[in-house]
Amino acid sequence: MAEQRTPTDPAGPPPGTPGPETTPAGSTASRAAGDRAVVRDALGVGLAVGLSGFAFGATAAGAGLTVAQACALSLLVFTGASQFALVGALAAGGNPFTAAAGAFFLGARNAFYGLRLSQLLALPCAGRPLAAHWVIDETSAVALAQRGRRHTRLGFFVTGATLYVLWNATTLLGALGAEAIGDTGAWGLDAAGPAVFLALLAPMVRTTRERVTAALAVLLGLGLLPVLPGGVPVLVAALAAPAVLWAEGRRRPRPDTAGEEPRTFEESPR
Repeated sequence: MAEQRTPTDPAGPPPGTPGPETTPAGSTASRAAGDRAVVRDALGVGLAVGLSGFAFGATAAGAGLTVAQACALSLLVFTGASQFALVGALAAGGNPFTAAAGAFFLGARNAFYGLRLSQLLALPCAGRPLAAHWVIDETSAVALAQRGRRHTRLGFFVTGATLYVLWNATTLLGALGAEAIGDTGAWGLDAAGPAVFLALLAPMVRTTRERVTAALAVLLGLGLLPVLPGGVPVLVAALAAPAVLWAEGRRRPRPDTAGEEPRTFEESPR
């Protein structure tokens, strides 16, 4: 007699069914361990970056903003690089509209993060406004480093919540502390904003192309500082990126050049 076999579902076992070497307890323990690792990394990023809110609060107070204005920026803008750029331009005597324009263009990169995260998070419509407010460098980096939607969401929201609460709390404390000590320039706190901004930016500059772009931006910004109103050199320095890309395109061989490989800043000898 032929052996009777149970038909198998080509789609595989239903969700939640343990495999031949997996028990429900083992699966739960593995998931819990994965969740703890994501939360640990997210908290580490949130705590480390959130503490720089002290520097922003002090810098904002040194630029002439009130405690309420500094806190409103952190609550409503919540993107450190743009906030530092704004108060830095104001501290240099720049026009408020020019300073705001520079901060806006600097924060526009978050829109590109959002395009990718919207697919990975797949949040319902009701949760998207909150998530959009938390789309910044740190939350995007933690979320994009995860595997699976569950861990992507967990990393994004734990990082966002930790950083948002700590950033706003330290902004308040930094602004109150700067207001209490009076002249922030006498204590060197007017340099805190640029120093923190450079500390956040430096790890992102890795390739030759990025280093050339950063160097050109510094030259443009510093070179034009004595002749242009405050805040304008920052906008002009943004032209470094398209200038480097244009120069790189010029170095590529034309279609009629045979047998030559295109060279870019990435491949140039150092």
